[in-house]
Amino acid sequence: MLENTDLGKLLVRLTVGGLLLFHGIAKLFNGLGFIEGLLASHGLPTELAWGVYIGEIVAPLMVILGYQTRIGAVLIVINMIVAIVLAHTNELLALSRSGGLALELQLFFLMNAAAVIFLGPGKYKLKN
Repeated sequence: MLENTDLGKLLVRLTVGGLLLFHGIAKLFNGLGFIEGLLASHGLPTELAWGVYIGEIVAPLMVILGYQTRIGAVLIVINMIVAIVLAHTNELLALSRSGGLALELQLFFLMNAAAVIFLGPGKYKLKN
């Protein structure tokens, strides 16, 4: 049986980092108005919206490249917890029209980033 845990770790890093990066790039091009509105509706300073760029651009790049990988993964976990609390608490136990969890994307990012924290980057990474 072929076994290469380092390749598996790389695939998890590329998947969670790469897919989340698309969300960050979309916010870079479309702005943070939606997130600023969410923050304001919860009585929080709208300037906190800039943290999305850390959680959805900087952190995914760290995870993809394997540079300070665990720190990047922690930032993704924090980003996802904040997103769930601010925007998705009404969907915690809801199902989508196709039968999956309404929060499956957010939970995917959260749980896979948590896995990266515990697994580490593996040998295919930038040197720290």
